[in-house]
Amino acid sequence: MRYTLLILFLLSSYFVSKAQVSDKPEMRAVWIATVKNIDFPSYAKLTVDEQKKEFTDMLDKFSDVGINAIMFQVRPAADAFFPSEFEPWSEWLTGKQGKAPEPYYDPLEFMIEECHKRNIEFHAWINPFRAVATIEFADIAENHITKTKPEWFFTYDINKYFDPGIPEVRNYVRDIIVDIVKRYDIDGVHFDDYFYPYPKRDSYNRIMKIPDNKTFQKYKGEFEDIADWRRNNMDLFIEEVNKGIKKADPNMVFGVAPSGVWRNKSQDPDGSNTRALAHYDYLYSDVIAWLRNGWIDYVAPQLYWPIGHKYADYKTLVDWWSKHTYGKHLYIGHAVYRTGKDASSATWRNPNEIPNQIRIIRENPNVNGSIFYKAKSLTENRLGLLDSLKNNFYAIHVQTPEMPWLKQIDTTIIANNTDNNSQQDTSDNLEMIPVEILTQKLGNKIVLSWKTDIDTSQKKEHIYNVYKFRKYDFKYADENDIFKTTKQDFIVIKRKRFKIFRKEYKFVVTFVDKSGNESSGSNEISIKL
Repeated sequence: MRYTLLILFLLSSYFVSKAQVSDKPEMRAVWIATVKNIDFPSYAKLTVDEQKKEFTDMLDKFSDVGINAIMFQVRPAADAFFPSEFEPWSEWLTGKQGKAPEPYYDPLEFMIEECHKRNIEFHAWINPFRAVATIEFADIAENHITKTKPEWFFTYDINKYFDPGIPEVRNYVRDIIVDIVKRYDIDGVHFDDYFYPYPKRDSYNRIMKIPDNKTFQKYKGEFEDIADWRRNNMDLFIEEVNKGIKKADPNMVFGVAPSGVWRNKSQDPDGSNTRALAHYDYLYSDVIAWLRNGWIDYVAPQLYWPIGHKYADYKTLVDWWSKHTYGKHLYIGHAVYRTGKDASSATWRNPNEIPNQIRIIRENPNVNGSIFYKAKSLTENRLGLLDSLKNNFYAIHVQTPEMPWLKQIDTTIIANNTDNNSQQDTSDNLEMIPVEILTQKLGNKIVLSWKTDIDTSQKKEHIYNVYKFRKYDFKYADENDIFKTTKQDFIVIKRKRFKIFRKEYKFVVTFVDKSGNESSGSNEISIKL
């Protein structure tokens, strides 16, 4: 009886594990916040070498568990983690706003390169309208925009904000974003939930008014309601940013991570069955309109409530957002920072809360992945979440999901013949794919490698898909058969220890360019694993 129970336990554990593992492309991202040194760098006065090591150590940990993208905050408060002609170096990078790193380096260029080495996408997270965070303690450089253009700003609570109602402000922020897209090999532009400021209360517990009435009177046009005017300002801004980004790079991904509730059903029949702060009404941003009009490529609502919450149930919100994507991607933001042994509620002390949230979104075909906040909470392996990702949910490394509406046919890629002596057309506009797959035994592992005729500069902008299948030819394979994606020209595969349990698999490698165009397969090779 004891052995029977043991076998049943092992079998159940096996099938539970299989149910958690997914080999489909999905977003597996982490937010890395730089404002006030929340995530990186841990201390503003780290040396350049210490900064680099801290960042690469973080990336190594993420790469190991299957994370395939980061949302890195490159512009936290009208400042920059990169050399910019518009704004000064961030105080959270060097300890003093306007001071460049010493010895000099470009942190953004370095971070993008390190991400791409590990097959991790780099999305530039930008806070568009926060200009000064915590005015009392801020270190403001003389060339900061709040000093050179003071008429562009208003103060609300303890922060200073750009006034989005001023057309020149919207154009200024758009130009900064387009400049980043043009100068750096980023994979996406990302906004979080901050547009107009979150409502704050004064000492009398009254909601403070946003001091933009003068701007409203000057620029209101036909609008009589200030709330509608503010939302229109945001619509104009998002549309213009999207146009600028796509003009600079038609394949550039643009997404927004709003707070978790668009509108409550009590406010709008189309709203969710919730009772929480609505992004539409309090931050004056109609994210659904942005999706409907195709101005953003994905939405990543921050669903920072647990399953079963009486005012904002996680599962209810996942279901609602999944029905309002208008053909664009949906990623779910998870509140890892709220979890832990010392969390304020029993729910967030439960090690199964985030894993169960991941299970829920994987059951919904309209959800395309997850983003975790914050990076430091994830690297701390709170309640074993990092282990769960590595050993279960993200055990098979995958690429981010393709966005077909972005695909631009900018190059023709031809397949290599299985006959290595055959000639191929190498004329202009054609690129070679893997020439030959090789295998090498390494103890209980197999090194699968491939040779290419592609120069190093071209490789930086491409990836390889490694397909694994058994009973059919490669021509019948689909994305579900992708075993791994990588920028390297090899992978290491672990085999079962006992030969009796090994099965034969076929492997094929394809070449994928930056626009998502995929070549035909290389020669097949069979391996017993």
